[in-house]
Amino acid sequence: MTHQPEPLLPGVLAIDAGNSKTDVALVGADGTVHGTARGGGFAPQKIGGAAAVAGLAPLVEEAVAAAGLSFHSGVLTSHVSACLANADLPVEEEALRAALESHPWGVSNTVVNDTFGLLRAGTDGPRGVAVVCGAGINCVGLLPDGRTARFPALGELTGDWGGGSGLAVNSMWHAVRAEDGRGGPTALAGAIAEHFGLPSTGAVAEAVHLGQLPFARLHEIVRVLFTVAEAGDEVALELIDRQADEITRLAVVALRRLQLLDSPTPVVLGGGVLASRQPLLLDNLTARLAAAAPLAEPRVVVAPPVLGAALLGLDHLGAGPAAQARLREAYDPARRVAA
Repeated sequence: MTHQPEPLLPGVLAIDAGNSKTDVALVGADGTVHGTARGGGFAPQKIGGAAAVAGLAPLVEEAVAAAGLSFHSGVLTSHVSACLANADLPVEEEALRAALESHPWGVSNTVVNDTFGLLRAGTDGPRGVAVVCGAGINCVGLLPDGRTARFPALGELTGDWGGGSGLAVNSMWHAVRAEDGRGGPTALAGAIAEHFGLPSTGAVAEAVHLGQLPFARLHEIVRVLFTVAEAGDEVALELIDRQADEITRLAVVALRRLQLLDSPTPVVLGGGVLASRQPLLLDNLTARLAAAAPLAEPRVVVAPPVLGAALLGLDHLGAGPAAQARLREAYDPARRVAA
């Protein structure tokens, strides 16, 4: 019989690694949050899975220090629950799980796409659908018997549209064409140029191309898009309408695959674009869902996604309702799930 090592802190190392930021939380088996840390984005598709996982080490050490612990040998905790962006295919999840096993952080390790963390954060159990619209866009669904609904989520190659990056690039597309005459007028052109303090959106594009303006800053255009749409700009409103349509399509397909269209089912919405709770997007989206899936119960999660990773970890350990409630309380009231 194999002897299981005794962890320094029985509980969960929860990791939520997104495209733009990574959160780590060291959680006791009773749901107490002992230490947390935050870092930059997680990009195994650029640097490889092993290197990306190794890049988590400073954050784990920071969380350990925040917990007042000293960890130099042995195993840190009972289970590592990692919800990772860019773990879009099962083969990628398995490769990242193997990379986690090379670090002495958990007696056991699980890796799932970060959208499953969002789903768990917004539900009381393994039943529902989640759509994340942050830097990118993705959707998953889950049933208590373990069946899932998933999408490859590889961008335009697999039919995806939108998210913060997609909205920003499409806003630029329309704005530049409005300036040079290939497209119709839109207030996005002047608003984007003004936001970056440049004379035109063409100049913004050149600055990004030449490395003078970090590509990541284009995500700021999403806020500009909503401001311009609120003033009635037709192009901006069309982009937001298309985003609402895409989110609805994802949710409805997942509900249909899991045969959940005919029963009340949570549809959890999260990611930066949705968590900002812009009425132009949310009102459009909820109206579309009400028409296409009347029994769907949309809810926006504003808690940090690492909460979902930690809850999945407690599920793995068989923790009871009291531990889950204690964990949720650590992220309440300012970051609670909002219906």
